[in-house]
Amino acid sequence: MKIIVCIKQVPNTTEIKIDPVTGTLNREGAVSIMNPDDKVGLEFALCLKDAHQAHITVVSMGPPQAKKVLYEALAMGADRAILLTDRLFAGSDSLATSLTLAGLLKTLEYDLIITGRQAIDGDTAQVGPQIAEHLGIPQISYVNSLKFEDGYFIAVRQFEDRYQTLKATAPLLVTILGDAAKPRSLHVGRLIEATETESVELKGASDIIVDTTKLGLKGSPTKVKSTWNKVVDKQKNLLEVEPREAVKAIIDTMKKRHII
Repeated sequence: MKIIVCIKQVPNTTEIKIDPVTGTLNREGAVSIMNPDDKVGLEFALCLKDAHQAHITVVSMGPPQAKKVLYEALAMGADRAILLTDRLFAGSDSLATSLTLAGLLKTLEYDLIITGRQAIDGDTAQVGPQIAEHLGIPQISYVNSLKFEDGYFIAVRQFEDRYQTLKATAPLLVTILGDAAKPRSLHVGRLIEATETESVELKGASDIIVDTTKLGLKGSPTKVKSTWNKVVDKQKNLLEVEPREAVKAIIDTMKKRHII
C-alpha cells in the first residue's frame, strides 16, 4: 500500500496579518507548526502503516523553511518527504495550490491520498477535494475513522447529526477531521537524522505536470479586493434608569445594531 499525505506549514497564531497590497497572508515573525488537521491525517496513515506495512510519502508546498514540518513528519514515521518550492507558486489561492499539488501527485504512485479537512490559516476546506477532482479519483471528506479490509478502504464520514460509512477501492482521497485521533509523538533520533541528512526532496515547477500559467498569484482566480483591521467600538452609554427601562433600552439598542 502506498499512501501520500499532504501537509501544510501554518502560523501558530490567530493574529494573522494581511498584506494590504496583495491581500495574501504575511507570515513574517509568526511561529510555524504542522497544520493540526494534516497532523491527524498523518496519524491515520501511520496506523495503516502499522497494520499493513504501507509506505508513506509526505508532501508539502511552501517556502524552503516549510522543510521543518516535513522533518517532523519523518520523525513521526513517514518514509519519504517532498517539498514543492518555487517562486512561481507564491500567492496561490486554494485552486492554484491544489493544481500544483496534483501536478506533483501525477508523478507519484499512490493507493490513498490523505489531507486534513482544512488549514487553520485559510479554513477553506477546498484543497483536498480539488486535488481529487484534478486527479479524477473518488474522494470522501470529513472522515472520522478509516481502515482497510478485504481490498476496501472503509471510511466513517461525520455529519452534524449522523455518521455515514462508505467503502471504496484505490485510488482514493480522504480528508480527515482534526479531532478524529491524537497524533503520536515524534522520535527525537529520527528527527536529528532527518535534519542532518537533509532528507527532504525539493521540487519546483519544472518537476511536475502542470500548466505554469495557472500557478501562483497570477493563476489564482480568487482575488482579495481589500483588507482592513476590525475596529472595536468602545463607546459606552450610561443610563441611570429603572430595571424595566434598562431592559427596554438594551433590547432597542440590539435591534438597531441588528443583533436580534
